[in-house]
Amino acid sequence: NADIIIAPANSPLQYPMTGFRVSPLKKSLIPVLTSFALTQSCLQVSLSVKSGVLSVEDVLDGDQEGQGQSELTISSSNLTQLNDLLSRVTYTSTIYHIRTSDLVYFTFEDHKAIFPIMIRRPSVPVLYDPGKGKTNINSRVTIITKTFLRYKELNVLIQSIRKFYPKIKIIVADDSLNPEPVSGNNIEHYIMPPAQGWFAGRNLAVSQLTTKYFLWVDDDFEFLNETRIESFVEIMEALPELDLGGEVLGELVLLYYLYDERDESDGGCLRRIKGLHQPLPGNDGCFLVDGVVNYFLARTDAVRRVGFDPFLKRVGHTEFFIDGVGKLMVASCKGLSVGHQTHRAQHKYDFYRNQGKLEEERKLAHHFFKNYLNYIMY
Repeated sequence: NADIIIAPANSPLQYPMTGFRVSPLKKSLIPVLTSFALTQSCLQVSLSVKSGVLSVEDVLDGDQEGQGQSELTISSSNLTQLNDLLSRVTYTSTIYHIRTSDLVYFTFEDHKAIFPIMIRRPSVPVLYDPGKGKTNINSRVTIITKTFLRYKELNVLIQSIRKFYPKIKIIVADDSLNPEPVSGNNIEHYIMPPAQGWFAGRNLAVSQLTTKYFLWVDDDFEFLNETRIESFVEIMEALPELDLGGEVLGELVLLYYLYDERDESDGGCLRRIKGLHQPLPGNDGCFLVDGVVNYFLARTDAVRRVGFDPFLKRVGHTEFFIDGVGKLMVASCKGLSVGHQTHRAQHKYDFYRNQGKLEEERKLAHHFFKNYLNYIMY
Protein backbone atom coordinates (compact mmCIF):
# COMPACT_ATOMS: atom_id res chain seq x y z
CA ASN A 1 0.00 0.00 0.00
CA ALA A 2 2.71 2.48 -0.97
CA ASP A 3 0.09 4.82 -2.41
CA ILE A 4 -1.93 5.24 0.81
CA ILE A 5 -3.04 8.83 1.38
CA ILE A 6 -2.97 9.83 5.05
CA ALA A 7 -5.41 12.29 6.58
CA PRO A 8 -3.10 15.00 8.00
CA ALA A 9 -3.17 15.66 11.70
CA ASN A 10 -5.29 18.81 11.63
CA SER A 11 -7.67 16.77 13.78
CA PRO A 12 -6.89 14.37 16.61
CA LEU A 13 -7.16 11.44 14.18
CA GLN A 14 -4.72 10.12 11.60
CA TYR A 15 -5.96 7.30 9.36
CA PRO A 16 -5.75 5.98 5.76
CA MET A 17 -8.38 8.30 4.28
CA THR A 18 -8.50 6.55 0.88
CA GLY A 19 -8.56 3.13 2.48
CA PHE A 20 -6.31 0.12 2.02
CA ARG A 21 -6.49 -3.36 0.57
CA VAL A 22 -6.72 -6.70 2.35
CA SER A 23 -7.23 -10.32 1.34
CA PRO A 24 -10.51 -12.03 2.29
CA LEU A 25 -10.54 -13.92 5.61
CA LYS A 26 -6.91 -12.95 6.37
CA LYS A 27 -5.77 -10.77 9.25
CA SER A 28 -4.20 -7.45 8.22
CA LEU A 29 -2.82 -4.51 10.19
CA ILE A 30 -4.69 -1.26 9.70
CA PRO A 31 -1.97 1.20 8.69
CA VAL A 32 -1.10 4.63 10.17
CA LEU A 33 -3.76 4.74 12.92
CA THR A 34 -2.67 7.49 15.30
CA SER A 35 -4.30 9.90 17.73
CA PHE A 36 -3.17 13.40 18.61
CA ALA A 37 -4.82 14.16 21.93
CA LEU A 38 -5.02 17.53 23.59
CA THR A 39 -5.21 15.89 27.00
CA GLN A 40 -3.15 13.07 28.47
CA SER A 41 -5.76 11.27 30.56
CA CYS A 42 -8.82 9.10 29.99
CA LEU A 43 -8.07 8.56 26.33
CA GLN A 44 -10.49 6.31 24.43
CA VAL A 45 -10.75 5.29 20.77
CA SER A 46 -13.61 3.29 19.27
CA LEU A 47 -13.60 1.44 15.96
CA SER A 48 -16.35 -0.56 14.31
CA VAL A 49 -16.84 -2.48 11.05
CA LYS A 50 -19.68 -4.34 9.33
CA SER A 51 -18.15 -7.37 7.58
CA GLY A 52 -15.24 -8.34 9.79
CA VAL A 53 -13.67 -8.31 13.24
CA LEU A 54 -11.09 -6.08 14.91
CA SER A 55 -8.28 -7.04 17.28
CA VAL A 56 -5.15 -5.66 18.87
CA GLU A 57 -2.09 -7.83 18.31
CA ASP A 58 0.14 -8.85 21.24
CA VAL A 59 -1.87 -7.09 23.92
CA LEU A 60 0.17 -6.65 27.10
CA ASP A 61 -1.28 -3.53 28.66
CA GLY A 62 -4.01 -0.97 28.19
CA ASP A 63 -7.73 -1.60 28.19
CA GLN A 64 -9.58 -3.18 25.26
CA GLU A 65 -13.22 -4.11 24.88
CA GLY A 66 -14.49 -6.14 21.94
CA GLN A 67 -11.31 -8.01 21.05
CA GLY A 68 -12.09 -10.21 18.04
CA GLN A 69 -15.47 -8.55 17.48
CA SER A 70 -16.92 -6.01 15.05
CA GLU A 71 -16.69 -3.19 17.64
CA LEU A 72 -13.43 -2.46 19.42
CA THR A 73 -12.76 0.12 22.13
CA ILE A 74 -9.24 0.96 23.26
CA SER A 75 -8.62 3.02 26.39
CA SER A 76 -5.46 4.32 28.00
CA SER A 77 -4.29 7.08 30.30
CA ASN A 78 -1.10 7.48 28.26
CA LEU A 79 -1.03 8.85 24.68
CA THR A 80 2.16 6.98 23.78
CA GLN A 81 0.64 3.71 24.97
CA LEU A 82 -2.61 4.43 23.12
CA ASN A 83 -0.81 5.01 19.82
CA ASP A 84 1.24 1.87 20.34
CA LEU A 85 -1.99 -0.09 20.67
CA LEU A 86 -3.49 1.62 17.60
CA SER A 87 -0.43 0.63 15.57
CA ARG A 88 -1.31 -3.02 16.27
CA VAL A 89 -5.01 -2.95 15.36
CA THR A 90 -5.90 -5.63 12.83
CA TYR A 91 -8.89 -6.27 10.59
CA THR A 92 -10.10 -9.70 9.43
CA SER A 93 -13.01 -10.07 7.04
CA THR A 94 -15.53 -12.72 8.09
CA ILE A 95 -17.33 -13.05 4.74
CA TYR A 96 -15.55 -14.58 1.77
CA HIS A 97 -15.78 -12.41 -1.33
CA ILE A 98 -13.11 -11.82 -3.98
CA ARG A 99 -14.14 -8.20 -4.59
CA THR A 100 -16.03 -6.21 -1.96
CA SER A 101 -15.41 -3.58 0.71
CA ASP A 102 -16.07 -2.66 4.31
CA LEU A 103 -16.10 0.64 6.22
CA VAL A 104 -14.23 1.45 9.42
CA TYR A 105 -15.94 3.92 11.74
CA PHE A 106 -13.23 5.60 13.83
CA THR A 107 -14.16 7.74 16.87
CA PHE A 108 -11.90 9.63 19.26
CA GLU A 109 -13.22 12.18 21.78
CA ASP A 110 -15.75 14.24 19.77
CA HIS A 111 -14.14 13.50 16.40
CA LYS A 112 -15.35 10.89 13.92
CA ALA A 113 -13.93 9.52 10.68
CA ILE A 114 -14.82 6.84 8.17
CA PHE A 115 -12.42 5.08 5.80
CA PRO A 116 -12.84 2.09 3.48
CA ILE A 117 -11.20 -1.31 3.40
CA MET A 118 -11.02 -2.89 -0.05
CA ILE A 119 -11.29 -6.67 0.20
CA ARG A 120 -9.66 -8.22 -2.85
CA ARG A 121 -8.47 -11.74 -3.48
CA PRO A 122 -5.10 -11.54 -5.27
CA SER A 123 -5.19 -13.18 -8.66
CA VAL A 124 -2.56 -15.72 -9.68
CA PRO A 125 -0.17 -13.91 -12.03
CA VAL A 126 0.22 -15.26 -15.54
CA LEU A 127 3.85 -14.76 -16.44
CA TYR A 128 3.92 -17.04 -19.47
CA ASP A 129 4.15 -15.04 -22.67
CA PRO A 130 3.43 -17.33 -25.65
CA GLY A 131 5.19 -14.89 -27.95
CA LYS A 132 8.25 -14.15 -25.84
CA GLY A 133 11.52 -14.87 -27.58
CA LYS A 134 9.76 -15.87 -30.80
CA THR A 135 10.42 -13.99 -34.02
CA ASN A 136 8.55 -16.34 -36.34
CA ILE A 137 5.16 -14.77 -37.13
CA ASN A 138 3.59 -18.23 -37.40
CA SER A 139 4.20 -18.91 -33.70
CA ARG A 140 2.86 -15.55 -32.55
CA VAL A 141 -0.26 -14.93 -34.63
CA THR A 142 -3.32 -16.97 -35.59
CA ILE A 143 -5.74 -15.81 -38.28
CA ILE A 144 -9.38 -16.35 -37.34
CA THR A 145 -12.67 -15.90 -39.18
CA LYS A 146 -16.34 -16.81 -38.96
CA THR A 147 -18.12 -18.16 -42.04
CA PHE A 148 -21.73 -18.83 -43.00
CA LEU A 149 -22.78 -20.15 -46.43
CA ARG A 150 -19.85 -18.44 -48.18
CA TYR A 151 -17.40 -21.22 -48.98
CA LYS A 152 -16.40 -19.69 -52.31
CA GLU A 153 -15.34 -16.48 -50.58
CA LEU A 154 -13.71 -18.41 -47.73
CA ASN A 155 -11.57 -20.42 -50.15
CA VAL A 156 -10.44 -17.24 -51.92
CA LEU A 157 -9.47 -15.81 -48.53
CA ILE A 158 -7.51 -18.93 -47.55
CA GLN A 159 -5.69 -19.04 -50.90
CA SER A 160 -4.69 -15.40 -50.54
CA ILE A 161 -3.41 -16.01 -46.99
CA ARG A 162 -1.35 -18.97 -48.13
CA LYS A 163 0.23 -16.86 -50.86
CA PHE A 164 1.90 -14.68 -48.23
CA TYR A 165 1.80 -16.86 -45.10
CA PRO A 166 1.95 -20.53 -46.17
CA LYS A 167 2.36 -21.95 -42.65
CA ILE A 168 0.35 -19.64 -40.35
CA LYS A 169 -2.54 -21.24 -38.46
CA ILE A 170 -6.08 -20.42 -39.61
CA ILE A 171 -9.14 -21.02 -37.42
CA VAL A 172 -12.59 -21.09 -39.04
CA ALA A 173 -15.82 -21.07 -37.02
CA ASP A 174 -18.64 -22.31 -39.26
CA ASP A 175 -22.38 -22.27 -38.52
CA SER A 176 -23.53 -22.98 -42.08
CA LEU A 177 -26.78 -24.89 -42.56
CA ASN A 178 -25.07 -27.73 -44.45
CA PRO A 179 -21.36 -27.58 -43.61
CA GLU A 180 -18.82 -28.33 -46.31
CA PRO A 181 -15.28 -29.55 -45.65
CA VAL A 182 -12.56 -26.93 -45.37
CA SER A 183 -9.21 -28.59 -45.85
CA GLY A 184 -5.63 -27.46 -45.93
CA ASN A 185 -2.44 -27.39 -43.93
CA ASN A 186 -2.69 -25.91 -40.43
CA ILE A 187 -6.40 -25.08 -40.71
CA GLU A 188 -8.77 -25.78 -37.82
CA HIS A 189 -12.40 -25.95 -38.96
CA TYR A 190 -14.96 -25.87 -36.13
CA ILE A 191 -18.53 -26.83 -37.02
CA MET A 192 -21.23 -25.11 -34.97
CA PRO A 193 -24.97 -25.75 -34.72
CA PRO A 194 -26.68 -24.03 -37.67
CA ALA A 195 -27.13 -20.25 -37.69
CA GLN A 196 -25.79 -19.65 -34.17
CA GLY A 197 -24.65 -16.25 -35.25
CA TRP A 198 -21.86 -13.80 -35.68
CA PHE A 199 -20.62 -13.27 -32.13
CA ALA A 200 -21.08 -16.88 -31.04
CA GLY A 201 -18.70 -17.82 -33.86
CA ARG A 202 -16.19 -15.20 -32.80
CA ASN A 203 -16.26 -16.52 -29.23
CA LEU A 204 -15.65 -20.06 -30.46
CA ALA A 205 -12.70 -19.03 -32.62
CA VAL A 206 -11.12 -16.94 -29.84
CA SER A 207 -11.56 -19.77 -27.34
CA GLN A 208 -9.29 -22.02 -29.42
CA LEU A 209 -6.35 -19.63 -29.67
CA THR A 210 -2.95 -20.59 -28.29
CA THR A 211 -0.98 -17.62 -29.68
CA LYS A 212 -0.34 -14.24 -28.11
CA TYR A 213 -2.09 -12.40 -30.95
CA PHE A 214 -4.81 -13.08 -33.46
CA LEU A 215 -5.77 -11.36 -36.69
CA TRP A 216 -9.50 -11.08 -37.28
CA VAL A 217 -10.68 -11.06 -40.89
CA ASP A 218 -14.10 -11.45 -42.51
CA ASP A 219 -14.56 -14.51 -44.71
CA ASP A 220 -14.87 -12.33 -47.85
CA PHE A 221 -11.58 -10.48 -47.34
CA GLU A 222 -8.49 -11.04 -49.46
CA PHE A 223 -4.84 -10.59 -48.57
CA LEU A 224 -2.85 -8.09 -50.64
CA ASN A 225 0.82 -7.19 -50.97
CA GLU A 226 0.11 -4.47 -48.37
CA THR A 227 -1.31 -6.95 -45.84
CA ARG A 228 1.72 -7.23 -43.60
CA ILE A 229 1.00 -8.85 -40.24
CA GLU A 230 4.59 -8.18 -39.15
CA SER A 231 3.92 -4.44 -39.14
CA PHE A 232 0.98 -4.97 -36.78
CA VAL A 233 3.07 -7.06 -34.41
CA GLU A 234 5.96 -4.58 -34.31
CA ILE A 235 3.64 -1.83 -33.10
CA MET A 236 1.91 -4.10 -30.60
CA GLU A 237 5.21 -5.29 -29.13
CA ALA A 238 6.37 -1.71 -28.71
CA LEU A 239 3.10 -0.67 -27.02
CA PRO A 240 1.79 -3.29 -24.55
CA GLU A 241 -1.98 -3.73 -24.15
CA LEU A 242 -2.78 -2.08 -27.47
CA ASP A 243 -5.36 -3.48 -29.91
CA LEU A 244 -4.67 -2.30 -33.43
CA GLY A 245 -6.97 -1.78 -36.42
CA GLY A 246 -6.00 -1.47 -40.09
CA GLU A 247 -7.50 -0.31 -43.33
CA VAL A 248 -9.87 -2.05 -45.72
CA LEU A 249 -9.42 -0.96 -49.33
CA GLY A 250 -7.52 2.10 -48.16
CA GLU A 251 -10.42 3.45 -46.07
CA LEU A 252 -9.19 4.60 -42.66
CA VAL A 253 -12.07 4.68 -40.17
CA LEU A 254 -11.67 6.87 -37.08
CA LEU A 255 -14.28 7.02 -34.33
CA TYR A 256 -14.56 7.28 -30.59
CA TYR A 257 -17.30 7.23 -27.96
CA LEU A 258 -18.29 9.73 -25.30
CA TYR A 259 -20.25 8.33 -22.38
CA ASP A 260 -22.22 10.63 -20.08
CA GLU A 261 -23.49 8.87 -16.96
CA ARG A 262 -26.16 11.55 -16.42
CA ASP A 263 -28.85 10.77 -13.84
CA GLU A 264 -28.42 7.27 -12.39
CA SER A 265 -32.19 6.69 -12.52
CA ASP A 266 -32.40 7.33 -16.27
CA GLY A 267 -29.28 5.65 -17.61
CA GLY A 268 -26.41 7.19 -19.52
CA CYS A 269 -25.95 8.72 -22.93
CA LEU A 270 -23.50 7.27 -25.45
CA ARG A 271 -22.36 9.38 -28.39
CA ARG A 272 -20.47 8.00 -31.36
CA ILE A 273 -18.20 10.64 -32.84
CA LYS A 274 -16.12 10.60 -36.00
CA GLY A 275 -12.60 11.46 -34.97
CA LEU A 276 -9.80 10.31 -32.70
CA HIS A 277 -8.56 10.66 -29.16
CA GLN A 278 -5.05 11.60 -30.28
CA PRO A 279 -2.26 10.39 -32.59
CA LEU A 280 -0.44 7.28 -31.39
CA PRO A 281 2.91 8.53 -30.04
CA GLY A 282 5.90 7.42 -32.09
CA ASN A 283 3.83 5.94 -34.92
CA ASP A 284 3.06 8.18 -37.87
CA GLY A 285 -0.29 7.38 -39.45
CA CYS A 286 -1.67 5.64 -36.34
CA PHE A 287 -4.41 7.11 -34.17
CA LEU A 288 -5.97 6.17 -30.84
CA VAL A 289 -9.69 5.50 -31.27
CA ASP A 290 -12.45 3.37 -29.72
CA GLY A 291 -13.43 1.19 -32.68
CA VAL A 292 -12.15 -0.09 -35.99
CA VAL A 293 -13.44 -2.09 -38.95
CA ASN A 294 -13.60 -5.91 -39.14
CA TYR A 295 -9.85 -6.21 -39.65
CA PHE A 296 -7.64 -5.98 -36.60
CA LEU A 297 -4.80 -7.60 -34.75
CA ALA A 298 -5.50 -8.06 -31.05
CA ARG A 299 -3.96 -9.50 -27.94
CA THR A 300 -5.74 -12.75 -27.21
CA ASP A 301 -5.99 -12.26 -23.45
CA ALA A 302 -7.33 -8.70 -23.79
CA VAL A 303 -10.18 -9.71 -26.11
CA ARG A 304 -11.08 -12.71 -23.96
CA ARG A 305 -11.63 -10.34 -21.04
CA VAL A 306 -14.27 -8.46 -23.04
CA GLY A 307 -15.78 -11.26 -25.13
CA PHE A 308 -18.48 -11.15 -27.79
CA ASP A 309 -22.14 -11.05 -26.78
CA PRO A 310 -23.74 -14.16 -28.39
CA PHE A 311 -27.14 -12.45 -28.32
CA LEU A 312 -25.99 -10.64 -31.48
CA LYS A 313 -26.50 -13.13 -34.27
CA ARG A 314 -26.90 -11.33 -37.59
CA VAL A 315 -25.40 -7.89 -37.09
CA GLY A 316 -22.82 -6.92 -34.51
CA HIS A 317 -19.45 -5.22 -34.47
CA THR A 318 -19.83 -1.80 -32.89
CA GLU A 319 -21.27 -3.47 -29.81
CA PHE A 320 -17.99 -5.28 -29.11
CA PHE A 321 -16.07 -2.02 -29.06
CA ILE A 322 -18.71 -0.38 -26.85
CA ASP A 323 -18.25 -3.24 -24.39
CA GLY A 324 -14.51 -2.62 -24.66
CA VAL A 325 -14.61 1.10 -23.82
CA GLY A 326 -12.32 1.59 -20.84
CA LYS A 327 -11.00 -1.98 -21.19
CA LEU A 328 -9.25 -1.98 -24.56
CA MET A 329 -6.82 0.52 -26.04
CA VAL A 330 -7.49 0.62 -29.76
CA ALA A 331 -5.61 2.22 -32.64
CA SER A 332 -6.27 2.55 -36.35
CA CYS A 333 -3.36 2.79 -38.76
CA LYS A 334 -2.74 3.68 -42.37
CA GLY A 335 -0.90 1.35 -44.68
CA LEU A 336 -1.95 -1.95 -43.08
CA SER A 337 -4.68 -2.80 -45.54
CA VAL A 338 -6.56 -5.89 -46.66
CA GLY A 339 -8.71 -6.38 -49.72
CA HIS A 340 -12.47 -6.93 -49.88
CA GLN A 341 -13.79 -9.39 -52.44
CA THR A 342 -16.48 -8.27 -54.88
CA HIS A 343 -19.89 -8.87 -53.35
CA ARG A 344 -22.07 -11.44 -55.04
CA ALA A 345 -25.76 -11.82 -54.39
CA GLN A 346 -26.73 -14.91 -52.37
CA HIS A 347 -30.42 -15.07 -51.55
CA LYS A 348 -30.15 -17.51 -48.64
CA TYR A 349 -27.15 -15.74 -47.11
CA ASP A 350 -28.78 -12.32 -47.47
CA PHE A 351 -31.96 -13.65 -45.85
CA TYR A 352 -30.03 -14.57 -42.70
CA ARG A 353 -27.63 -11.63 -42.84
CA ASN A 354 -30.15 -8.79 -43.13
CA GLN A 355 -32.06 -8.26 -39.91
CA GLY A 356 -35.68 -7.19 -39.96
CA LYS A 357 -37.29 -4.36 -38.04
CA LEU A 358 -38.34 -6.59 -35.14
CA GLU A 359 -34.85 -8.06 -34.76
CA GLU A 360 -33.34 -4.58 -34.91
CA GLU A 361 -35.67 -3.45 -32.12
CA ARG A 362 -34.76 -6.50 -30.01
CA LYS A 363 -31.07 -5.82 -30.52
CA LEU A 364 -31.43 -2.18 -29.49
CA ALA A 365 -33.54 -3.07 -26.45
CA HIS A 366 -30.90 -5.59 -25.37
CA HIS A 367 -28.13 -3.06 -25.99
CA PHE A 368 -29.85 -0.30 -23.99
CA PHE A 369 -30.66 -2.62 -21.08
CA LYS A 370 -27.26 -4.31 -20.97
CA ASN A 371 -25.30 -1.03 -21.02
CA TYR A 372 -27.89 0.93 -18.99
CA LEU A 373 -28.35 3.57 -21.67
CA ASN A 374 -31.02 6.21 -22.03
CA TYR A 375 -30.12 6.98 -25.62
CA ILE A 376 -27.39 6.67 -28.23
CA MET A 377 -26.35 9.42 -30.61
CA TYR A 378 -24.61 8.55 -33.88
